[in-house]
Amino acid sequence: MSNPSLLLSFNPAGIELDRRQGLSRQLYQALRLRVLDGRLASGTRLPASRDLAAALSISRNSVVRAYDQLYAEGFIEGRVGDGTYVAQLPANILLAEKLSTKVSTGFSTGLPTGLSTKHPDLPVVSSSKVIHSDALQRVEKHHLPKPPSGPPRAFRVGVPAFDLFPFEVWAKLNAAFWRKPDLQQLCYGAPEGDARLRGMIAAYLRSSRGMQCNAEQIVITSGAQQGISLCAQLLVAPGDGVAVENPGYRAAGHAFALAGAKLHGVSVDSDGIDCAELAGLSDCRLAYVTPSHQYPTGVIMSLARRLELLAWAERTDGWIIEDDYDGEYRYSGAPLAPLAALDRQGRVLYVGTFGKVAFPALRLGYLVLPVDLVEAFAQRRAVDVRHSEVSTQAVMAEFMAAGHFQRHIRRMRRAALSRRNTLLNGWPTDIPGVGPLPTVTAGLHMTVPVDGVARERELIELASSVDVEINGLSSYWLPESTTPIDQRSGLVLGFSAVPEAAIKAAIARLRGVWTCSKS
Repeated sequence: MSNPSLLLSFNPAGIELDRRQGLSRQLYQALRLRVLDGRLASGTRLPASRDLAAALSISRNSVVRAYDQLYAEGFIEGRVGDGTYVAQLPANILLAEKLSTKVSTGFSTGLPTGLSTKHPDLPVVSSSKVIHSDALQRVEKHHLPKPPSGPPRAFRVGVPAFDLFPFEVWAKLNAAFWRKPDLQQLCYGAPEGDARLRGMIAAYLRSSRGMQCNAEQIVITSGAQQGISLCAQLLVAPGDGVAVENPGYRAAGHAFALAGAKLHGVSVDSDGIDCAELAGLSDCRLAYVTPSHQYPTGVIMSLARRLELLAWAERTDGWIIEDDYDGEYRYSGAPLAPLAALDRQGRVLYVGTFGKVAFPALRLGYLVLPVDLVEAFAQRRAVDVRHSEVSTQAVMAEFMAAGHFQRHIRRMRRAALSRRNTLLNGWPTDIPGVGPLPTVTAGLHMTVPVDGVARERELIELASSVDVEINGLSSYWLPESTTPIDQRSGLVLGFSAVPEAAIKAAIARLRGVWTCSKS
């Protein structure tokens, strides 16, 4: 029997839902806001889904979906036999720091930009030879191998199931653009990108990712890497400390190092980047993170850790660069809201890409920026490339406007889930020195532990001998890492690059060369 006292204490009368829009998404957002601003305190018991549905005059399924998303993001928790409660979150972060107590409008926060380029004109280089020599030294110190090219193989990391991309639809839209192009679009374009595409991206992020942003906050880039490089060029001055996850995406660290940053590798635990370690870095005002699916460990940053990270940025007057490289891929419930969706102080710069839902060769990405930073980023990009290629932007805008993009994402998510399951179900479990498979709830890759770097290298060499591509976890650590080398080992496996039949065949070949190998 329902308990009406629960409804009275919860007071759902304050929740207003628009019947013309998605009810579960609105309810989720309303409950999330009440947790963040303290109206729903930690430990508060929530009504049963049936009771809340009756109180709001909506279907129970809408309440269940909203609860499921809140569960996934860590806002609420279930207690066996005792109902649903608001999760225990750090009160000092939620209330004292006053995070997310107002809706983001997308307008200027009034905060200083803190850009390393403090003047509208680019600085004059007085000694190009000195700068060139310094840059060469940084390249040599932070040398990275070239990313793999050619046809995808099992188990290449960072490649989506682009064999399923609707190329016929794309070709028709591209042909339509060039059949009778708008001559105005063939002039020099805006450096921040095509206005229609920026508007479509903002609408997509609002509806599917919970981000309260608008087109004016978006700058189009040539993929995520250019977005990261722009952040490095504009937010980092030589000698600045920059925190990067360790292990992490080495190409991001490379971009910061080339800008003259002093890299600080910050440990990653089961909740994400270690904010206590981050707080001890006195020279650091910028952190690069992958909270939706940490690269390469696969850890999903907890809500408490996200709030702690935002509090660090506010406290230090710092910046957070959020790389949401494969955030669309979640295999239970809707994709998690990005860190940027919690940011109400204009401290998060969000890096997005189409490469993980379309195909890598597209070279199309975007930044979602605090409004105060947009002009500086657009000016900097105009110096580098003037503007993005026009037809690709126009075709992607039409691809999104016609609904093809959203349908394709759903198809890609189903395909990635199927390919993930094929790998999990077929993976050999009796290989000496290889640990158990992880639980994989998001992303396009997984990391399997291995006993020592020597064993990791041996397994990778054997895999290569039978045309299977595997990355070693040890290659994702900064050279200066203090973690013992044999604690850095593992196998990083991408599972979306090739179809299920190719995955099964690759596993069979691995089993053949690994089973008899020494431990």
